[in-house]
Amino acid sequence: MADVKKSTAKTPAKAAAKKPAAKKATATKDTSETRTTTAQKAAPLKAGATKAAATSPKATGDFKDRALTKAKSAASQGKERTGSAIENLSRMIEDSARTIDDNVGEKYGNYARSAADAVSSFAEKLNAREIDDIVEDARGFVRKSPAVAIGAAAVVGFLVSRLIKSGMDDNDA
Repeated sequence: MADVKKSTAKTPAKAAAKKPAAKKATATKDTSETRTTTAQKAAPLKAGATKAAATSPKATGDFKDRALTKAKSAASQGKERTGSAIENLSRMIEDSARTIDDNVGEKYGNYARSAADAVSSFAEKLNAREIDDIVEDARGFVRKSPAVAIGAAAVVGFLVSRLIKSGMDDNDA
């Protein structure tokens, strides 16, 4: 009799174990059906997203072209201003050379005239070059001497920050 009770006791446990498994299978089936439904609903969104992506590069390209045009325009204006400022500096040095001749001596006046000629020559070269050529030269310089370029950028950044800070201090006063 003991043998019969053991086998009967195991049978309901096995049956109980199979029922939750059947429920799990149903739950998995329901989840997969839900996934299919979600995927079917998302399919039209993906098609719409593809249309948006197709128009996006065009909009990005237009934005890029406008930004590039504005940057070139600003660079051209900056180049013209810089060229005229350097020419004015050359004239100031030339005028100072006459004063140096009178006060210190002709030898030092000649140094000043030489410096004025060099500055004037640089201004002429700058005005004669195109922006694209200048940019290409700058890229070449950075490739040849990245450490010098980083140092120069740091110095320029420091000077610009000091100029901005001094301008803010002047406005506060």
